[in-house]
Amino acid sequence: MPPYIMSLALTLCAFAALKAQAFSPDDYRQPAAQWPAAELHKQAGPVAELAPLPELPPVDWHTPAIETLGQQLFFDPRLSGSGQIACASCHDPDLGWADGRRVAFGHDRQAGARNSMSILNAAWFDHLFWDGRATGLVEQALLPITNPIEMNANLDQVLTRLNQIPGYRQAFTNAFGPGPADAVRLAKALAAFERRIVSRPNRLDRFIQGQYNVLNDQEIFGLHLYRTKAGCLNCHNGPLYSDGKFHHTGLSYYGRKYEDTGREQATGQIEDRGKFRTPSLRDLSHTAPWMHNGFFPSLRGILNMYNAGMIGDSQLHPDLPQLSPLIRPLHLSNHELDALEAFLNTLSRRPLALRAPKLPPKQININDNDSHH
Repeated sequence: MPPYIMSLALTLCAFAALKAQAFSPDDYRQPAAQWPAAELHKQAGPVAELAPLPELPPVDWHTPAIETLGQQLFFDPRLSGSGQIACASCHDPDLGWADGRRVAFGHDRQAGARNSMSILNAAWFDHLFWDGRATGLVEQALLPITNPIEMNANLDQVLTRLNQIPGYRQAFTNAFGPGPADAVRLAKALAAFERRIVSRPNRLDRFIQGQYNVLNDQEIFGLHLYRTKAGCLNCHNGPLYSDGKFHHTGLSYYGRKYEDTGREQATGQIEDRGKFRTPSLRDLSHTAPWMHNGFFPSLRGILNMYNAGMIGDSQLHPDLPQLSPLIRPLHLSNHELDALEAFLNTLSRRPLALRAPKLPPKQININDNDSHH
């Protein structure tokens, strides 16, 4: 075959292949089961398609009275050692149920080591905190209260304090039946309230449910990249836009200032060093700054890092495991990064406003106020 004919044949083959991969927004203006096949890494494991949130998983101990009590407790600073810090101090409904800070301030204005994870949709996660040290909301609920950097309280003293407040004594009885507040009741009350902190349907949810005009062509192109070339679906999948797993992305700062060994702190396993739980991308526009250390206020900056393949294995500290195999250079153009960022901004809807409830007043000892006699 003459060289020019072979060259023409190769050009036509390349054009055909390009045409076969051509993107059309209409490919996504149909039920998700008919979308183009996702491009997934072989080590990603089972991957769920993007979807609206399901019904809240039921638990047999959640009642309206327990939830109402939990809401009061969540906003009550009397759960802290200083009497000044509430759960809501770091999980503010006006700040995406996080706190808008790089890291939280706790007892005596001590700075924590990690960014406050939003509690939105926490009910669906099997492991909580960045290192997954708690399995479920009940187990999680009391840990910040007794943490010396966070609320710095003695749990027995907190329970004694609550049982001395008539309004709480009555509320615990209404919620759980006769008996004082104890650790189990306190944890379940807080968990009952926290599990109802759920994202509102966003534009992608509406698009998936058939409202195909709510996303423009650029945003749909970003959705396509998310599921294909950008590889986001490997980790940020399902209705939570998170696989709930732990991955090493190279941001542990191991051997340097701000070192955080992540999941290893919960398991004691060297192979977990530097791994952190995949955060949910729901409502991410309201939960900045991002990553476990809160170092990243720019969404585009994060996309640029992933596009470059993070720091790469060659620059890792020798005591660290290899990066997750899901991390690799993506070679996205600026046009593609623009589309991906536009799509990510469709995943958010401002959480419902919630006012702090009225708290039970402390019992007043009339002898303490009788200063005139």
